[in-house]
Amino acid sequence: MKLNYRIVIFALAIIFGISFSLPSLTQSETGKKITLGLDLQGGLHMLLGVKTEEATKSRIKSITASIKHFSDRNDILIDGLKFDENEISFEVLDEDELSKFDDFFKDIEGVVVLKNETAISLSLTQEEIIKTEKEAISQAIETIRNRLDQFGLSEPVVAKQGEEKILVQLAGIKTQEEEQRARELISRAAKLELMAVDEDRNARVYNMSDSDAAEYGDIILADAKDASIKYLVREIPILDGGMLTDASMGFDQNNRPLINFKLNAEGAEIFGDFTGRSVGKRLAVVLDGKVYSAPNINERIGGGSGQISGNYTVMEAKDLSIALRSGALLAPIYMMEKRSVGPSLGADSIKASLVALIGGFVLVIIFMMVYYRLAGVIANIALIANLFILLAVMSLFGATLTLPGMAGIVLTVGMAVDANVIISERIRELIYEGKSMHKAIEEGYANAMRAILDANITTLIASVVLYAYGTGAIKGFAITMSIGILASMLTAILGTHGVYQMLESRITKSKNNKLWFGIKG
Repeated sequence: MKLNYRIVIFALAIIFGISFSLPSLTQSETGKKITLGLDLQGGLHMLLGVKTEEATKSRIKSITASIKHFSDRNDILIDGLKFDENEISFEVLDEDELSKFDDFFKDIEGVVVLKNETAISLSLTQEEIIKTEKEAISQAIETIRNRLDQFGLSEPVVAKQGEEKILVQLAGIKTQEEEQRARELISRAAKLELMAVDEDRNARVYNMSDSDAAEYGDIILADAKDASIKYLVREIPILDGGMLTDASMGFDQNNRPLINFKLNAEGAEIFGDFTGRSVGKRLAVVLDGKVYSAPNINERIGGGSGQISGNYTVMEAKDLSIALRSGALLAPIYMMEKRSVGPSLGADSIKASLVALIGGFVLVIIFMMVYYRLAGVIANIALIANLFILLAVMSLFGATLTLPGMAGIVLTVGMAVDANVIISERIRELIYEGKSMHKAIEEGYANAMRAILDANITTLIASVVLYAYGTGAIKGFAITMSIGILASMLTAILGTHGVYQMLESRITKSKNNKLWFGIKG
């Protein structure tokens, strides 16, 4: 027996496979492990809808706030600034200052500006409305994914389904409390707004209706802690959560949880300007349409940071900071479908899959040993190494194993043994032709190479396409197939070739082709 570079690589691959797959196989506390998917360990499946029309309203409201800040900052007197879901309108009191808005409007994409003397109206183009609605769906997917990543769930599935639906699958959700917390974190709008309290009319808020407040450009909001407490605030916010750069949980002087937030440069400037000219008045901190605090402004506040205090638990404050940090949803989402997969169903799926995997694996091993004798044993060693390498790579990257993924492993076993069958048959053909053992092995691998590569590369391409365009469980199947194919090429082509090269002299001396390859002669 003599060593060669192929057998060294094969041995190292086996050591790698065993070392990194053991934590998953033994479920030890240390080491990286494969994560079980929703269908194997239970969890939550949800189909969400997106109210895309609300994104257009939010865009209109944001542009209105920008117009208000621009006019205040440049000392331009405007009157009657108002908006609805389709249009913004206002009047410039000094005709000479109309031109100052021209450059400002150029920076706003997708709007139509109409001027009638000193009256100005803005509306979104149809193309911009469609674009805003599409962005709302994409942003909702990204925001939900970011929130769930920070929530601590491993490999959550968040994907677009159809035109306006979002598929969410959360593996590992086992209790009603975990499910409720996850649902609240997903659906929370987390829309932060800083709004000016209308000090002139706030005393009359309890005797006003929403339509009365609207006449003054105000809205009525309830206190987050006590719904009976009302605030009259300006409908156009000073700034919103789009200017938020960070949010984190902290504690006040009485060790009560609160949320600290920071604004970007533009938000800090707007915040500083407003507080500078509003000393003695109140600023309402509004989150998802409720007033969490309305402190008095004692001086100009620079630095672009603030706090949201409330009657939070530590967990609530943590989840709220996650929601704020990951960004507000541009449009509300709603539940269209929800179902829970119990851990017992997952256990049954694992049991059935393992029976199929082990049963198929054992039958393949027996067949290879009976039909190809010692060549079958070598193929079986490669097959076992292939499984260890597959599990090791999946463990190393923390991949999620789903039921289709386990089907992919079973299929990989068939693909791996298929390569060994082709090689063994080519070697047997050459032995029948009277070739020497050395030529039979080398030419056998050379002749089998094209067929093996063609089969594996086409399957690999199909797996890549499935991963690129599939969702959830389809991706899991594609991943296991791809890794399995690459591992089988390493073990079947390189590994077994190295074993034959190492044992070549012994095979030649024995002259027992039946023992080594299951054929006479």
